[in-house]
Amino acid sequence: MIKYIGSKKKLRGIILDAIRRLPGVKTVFDVFSGAGHVSYACKEAGYRVISNDYAAYAHAIATCYIQADREKFYHEAAKIIRDLNQIKPKHGYFTEIFCEKSRFFQPKNGMKIDAIRDRIEELGLSWELKAILLTSLIEAADKVDSTVGVQMAYLKQWAPRSYKDIRLEVPPLLPRSPFGEGMAMRLDAIEAAKKVGHVDVAYIDPPYNQHSYLANYHIWETLVLWDKPPVYGKACKRIDVRSRKSLFNSKKSAKMALSNLVKNLDCDHLIISFNNEGFLGVDDIFEIMEKDFEASSISSISVDYRRYIGSKIGVYNLEGKKVGKEGPSRNKEYLFVATRSEHKVGIAQQKHLAFLED
Repeated sequence: MIKYIGSKKKLRGIILDAIRRLPGVKTVFDVFSGAGHVSYACKEAGYRVISNDYAAYAHAIATCYIQADREKFYHEAAKIIRDLNQIKPKHGYFTEIFCEKSRFFQPKNGMKIDAIRDRIEELGLSWELKAILLTSLIEAADKVDSTVGVQMAYLKQWAPRSYKDIRLEVPPLLPRSPFGEGMAMRLDAIEAAKKVGHVDVAYIDPPYNQHSYLANYHIWETLVLWDKPPVYGKACKRIDVRSRKSLFNSKKSAKMALSNLVKNLDCDHLIISFNNEGFLGVDDIFEIMEKDFEASSISSISVDYRRYIGSKIGVYNLEGKKVGKEGPSRNKEYLFVATRSEHKVGIAQQKHLAFLED
């Protein structure tokens, strides 16, 4: 899967263990699916998963891994991907914007991306099959980019991996859950909660601070939508990055937004992960779980881990001069597990500190 700041790749084992300790769980609702690590782990473990994210690229990834089952789509996807890898490169929007106006990719790979993406659009495929191909393209492009993991800026010198030739691979699709077909949605979180109805577990991993995921991964958004939008700034961000803001990205509205979301969830158990650098504190999460979720039992786990690599680099101005110091090397991720039924959470209330090593 792609490099993703805030990814739960290292925490998914802990989250999955928490879900396994809850009684009678068959269906998991991942409200902010992002790069899809938690959704994927839950489907792989056999649960029926419903994923939601408002970003088009996250919706494509979730469709690939959650809605498109291996037994139905693998062979056709593999055949098309073999053909796509043979396509002749061509200069287009992607090359101009992300290889020439900016330097996120080497032109040789940008031209291959242009040709492959145009071909995917021409094929007239079902959404599931198209999402598999788009996910394959995103993951292949992610392996040859020249960033530190976000698309807010690119490296001054080409990253060693950017010299490699892009090559698509079939994503590791999963078989259908014994509890039913998965579903991927692209809705506002509250609208998704209303549409889904009752689920056994809802998992919430909302944006923590002012940084927009759309701004951090605007290239993937453009690659999926293929709308070739106007761009601005050195990073060539989509123009709608300026207008598509989440309530979770504002300190004034983040708590209200989470409270409203929790009130609209219909589930027996609720799991929330949050970062200690976010707008909300531990007491805020407990308050929301107690008042808005009406929890009868709450558990909390604190996980210490290494921060995103960009924190080590520091802050630079537009001329490339260092104007700020690097941040702390580690931070904490909090995991809260609550139930509002007669069931009991499988882990006792605690403040447990674990360490995840890179």
